[in-house]
Amino acid sequence: MPERRVGREEHRFTDRAVAVSRRVARPSSSHRRFASSGGALSRRPVYMANVAVPSPPPIALTIAGSDPSGGAGIQADLKTFHQHGVYGTAVITLLTAQSTRGVTRVDPSAIDLVLAQLDVLLDDLAPAAAKTGALGTPELIEAVADRARGFTFPLVVDPVLISKHGAPLATVDAQRAIARELMPLAAVITPNAHEAAALSGREVKTLAQAADAARALLDLGARAVLVKGATLSTASDGRAIDLFAHDGTVEEIADELIATHHTHGTGCTFSAAIAAQLAHGLALDQAIRAAKAWLVEALRRAPGIGHGIGPVDHFAPVRAEAPASRAAQRLASG
Repeated sequence: MPERRVGREEHRFTDRAVAVSRRVARPSSSHRRFASSGGALSRRPVYMANVAVPSPPPIALTIAGSDPSGGAGIQADLKTFHQHGVYGTAVITLLTAQSTRGVTRVDPSAIDLVLAQLDVLLDDLAPAAAKTGALGTPELIEAVADRARGFTFPLVVDPVLISKHGAPLATVDAQRAIARELMPLAAVITPNAHEAAALSGREVKTLAQAADAARALLDLGARAVLVKGATLSTASDGRAIDLFAHDGTVEEIADELIATHHTHGTGCTFSAAIAAQLAHGLALDQAIRAAKAWLVEALRRAPGIGHGIGPVDHFAPVRAEAPASRAAQRLASG
């Protein structure tokens, strides 16, 4: 087929795959004027991911809350999906008023509205993987879990219980509903140290305690558990260590520890990257490692926006050594 240009990003359409080339975004004349005057836009170029995307691309679904600041929730999920060459769809479970400075309001969506969104998407845009984020109430968790029992694709459960600023996003009853109803349906559950402690009923202040909590969650019915342990890692060690528990074993997944306070939405972003890699057909352990490698780069390149805990850089390039999409590999091999 002939080449065609969409916006400012050139895509070469073939009958096998779409290669999205890594390139520097071309600034508009207004952006150039702003940059020449010393504005923030002059700080760094923006790069697109270097990923091979099958045509049509795989679909990933996020079922989560909205963050109007764009650093977390469905906004972060959709940015992450796009950067990983996945078409993203979204079901909004709650609305928030928040910024990098904090959360001032949380309004859960009506259960029938959430299910209506989910049903129309499942009927028309069947995902290859999905993730859940903040679900708010036990009744909503139970309703989503009821639909999830019919999923034929992997589900990543990010048990969002509290915001980065300390605002509660789930009640104790909601925590119990996640453990009872949703956790057994997940391909992997991705709690941070605080969430692992709340769900397992164990203290989690060290990596050893995190491993014990991960085993406890396996005993409670989880198929696999990824305890995000960056807050438990020491700066002197220089590594961010997560614990991956599955099949009765616990292994460390380590990468560089980035010293930054711009960590708003890292949990949402990490779980979305895992879901995106699963949508591409990777095995769970490969998906986790590829997602973590990208998150480290996103943290390193955090744009430093806002006056509080800022977001990561969702435009960070996917590492070349990250496993390629199996779907794209099949297309390329014919």
